[in-house]
Amino acid sequence: MLPEHSEFLSTLTERTGVPIATGERVHSRYDFKPLLTEGAVTVIQPDVTHVGGITELRKISTMAEAFDVAVVSYCPLSPIAFAANLQVVFCSHNAVMQEQDLSLHDPTESVGLQYLEDPETFDFDDGYVSRPTDPGLGIDVDGSYVREQSRGDVRWYNPVWRHEDGGIAEW
Repeated sequence: MLPEHSEFLSTLTERTGVPIATGERVHSRYDFKPLLTEGAVTVIQPDVTHVGGITELRKISTMAEAFDVAVVSYCPLSPIAFAANLQVVFCSHNAVMQEQDLSLHDPTESVGLQYLEDPETFDFDDGYVSRPTDPGLGIDVDGSYVREQSRGDVRWYNPVWRHEDGGIAEW
């Protein structure tokens, strides 16, 4: 269900025993509030880069905790966003998992980890990541690599997904 139709989530929740999760494209605690007060979701998936940063993510997580709603922070963007998410995850009792789509568990495969001075900053073991303990976010960004990459020509376009019948699909 698209986020623009979230008013129907509580109806869906009433009609199924399957836990309902949403939030990758929800942008503030004010957008999450009706989902929580209406009992529309079991899990929220806020993205630290979409909701306005660490403080707002923490407020959303705390608000969800009051409604016994679990948090699985969404993180497809960078090791910097991942480190920011971890700041909240490690202090939120209702954070049950941290999503990432960056191949962070294997520094040799991860394009994103090249932006860090130490690509092995995150210590993964059997699907778990250790809490970074260095100052700040616990990471050091490689400024020269960032400058080098910024000189490149970026030609990324939002993909257009289609169903088998040719109809436009949501990603």
